[in-house]
Amino acid sequence: MTNESDSGRIIGHVVDVINASARHEEPFYHLQLVNVFPGDVYSALLEAMPRREDYRQMSGRTKFTRTNDGSGTRTKIDLFPEQIRHLPHEKKSVWMAIGKVLRSTEVREAFRRRLASSLEKRFGPDYTSVGMYPIPILTRDVPGYRISVHPDTRWKGMTVQLYLPRDRSIEHVGTVFHKRISETSFEKVLQMSFSPNTGYAFAVGQDTYHSVDTVGPEVQTRDSILLTYFVDRTPLQVVRNRMRRLGNFVLKG
Repeated sequence: MTNESDSGRIIGHVVDVINASARHEEPFYHLQLVNVFPGDVYSALLEAMPRREDYRQMSGRTKFTRTNDGSGTRTKIDLFPEQIRHLPHEKKSVWMAIGKVLRSTEVREAFRRRLASSLEKRFGPDYTSVGMYPIPILTRDVPGYRISVHPDTRWKGMTVQLYLPRDRSIEHVGTVFHKRISETSFEKVLQMSFSPNTGYAFAVGQDTYHSVDTVGPEVQTRDSILLTYFVDRTPLQVVRNRMRRLGNFVLKG
């Protein structure tokens, strides 16, 4: 059974995957990740998926999309100990381990090294000293979910999404990357394949435009992990990032 004692092994594997990941320049610099977690760990997290009632509604852009019964089309669980403490023991052990791995310094610095050129472009030559506060969340999207073309807020430094389907039957619902061609229009350049144990990563910039097409009725759930590294450099950013975690804890109860 996967648990926190496996964290070292999993961290080493994830770092190796990041270091070996394919990099692409179009439409903006990004990494494409494959076999993100060891095979046994990926199987364990699929079996440890929480129940619908364990999630809570996502805020932000996604709050405007609704199912027929009025509930949100994207829900989430923050992968912090205080957010997953209510899960059954076996499920909690798995997600405790995954959360610890994704919040680790080793994983953060591996992404920083591989995304160095984009980070330096935004933050300058001292990009290695810019704080990056990791917030990993398990998300679940259902039919009706969509998100329009956007580059991500400047509060974010690096964006990572890890796909968690059981098979390759919904490959067509992956994130779409765009290039801006005018003030009001964008060109679709490529689409990620929503395949098991894969993902992508990029350093947030002015041109990192991406979207998700409306998820259709053929999809039961679109499960993934969003690992966001929030810029953690100024006093305001430091306080805001930690208050976000506290606020989520209070809302969940």
